[in-house]
Amino acid sequence: MSGHSKWSTIKRKKGALDSRRSKIFSKLSKEITVAAKLGGPDIDANSRLRLAVQNAKGQNMPRDVIERAVSKAEKDTSSFEEMTFEGYGTGGVAIFVECLSDNNNRTVGSIRSAFSKYDGHLGVNGSVAYLFETKGIFVVPANEITQTDDFELGMIEAGAEELEESDEYLEITSLMEDFGSVSKKLEELGVETESQGLQRLPVTTVTLGVEEARKVLRLIERLEEDDDVQQVYHNLEITSELEEVLVNE
Repeated sequence: MSGHSKWSTIKRKKGALDSRRSKIFSKLSKEITVAAKLGGPDIDANSRLRLAVQNAKGQNMPRDVIERAVSKAEKDTSSFEEMTFEGYGTGGVAIFVECLSDNNNRTVGSIRSAFSKYDGHLGVNGSVAYLFETKGIFVVPANEITQTDDFELGMIEAGAEELEESDEYLEITSLMEDFGSVSKKLEELGVETESQGLQRLPVTTVTLGVEEARKVLRLIERLEEDDDVQQVYHNLEITSELEEVLVNE
């Protein structure tokens, strides 16, 4: 399982995602609004909007909240820009941040402040991007899978590269170019995902001691709390020792 997904799983075990539900809904709503503004409100004709709505449903966002986010696109005069930031945390851990912002100066200042406060530093564009590769990632609740063998075969035929099970979830990885076919196959099978999308997975990972790793994760948490930040990717290795400490603290 990717480090990004392992970090999400750890937060879920700690109940952290439930306590940050309103923050998650806010980020999902922003993506829905931007997707509807760029490609129109027709979910069948707008693949980005369709994906955003699927992910919102996977996080149990109420239907009326989703509909408000879509309709907001017609009234909202804000102009959101997609921005990315690249830098390093403690121990040389690479961090890639994706943002949606309607105020560039505010976002730049906030991201720079977070890196500085937690002993990291920002780099120029391209300084860490090469350390990640873009893959399709689908997170499926285990109770959605009934005929396991048939399901796995269908996924492989659709282009799935890897299927990895944990206690409660199945994570499916595909090449970027096979993302659409895997997504379509899941839909045909009537399988609801908790989330799906293109993610940046590390080509190599960095292993740190527990204390150094916790410093990096504090930076990542601070970035994730920023309203302008949509995704944070990193190449910190979530070791068994680190996972046990984080879940139990």
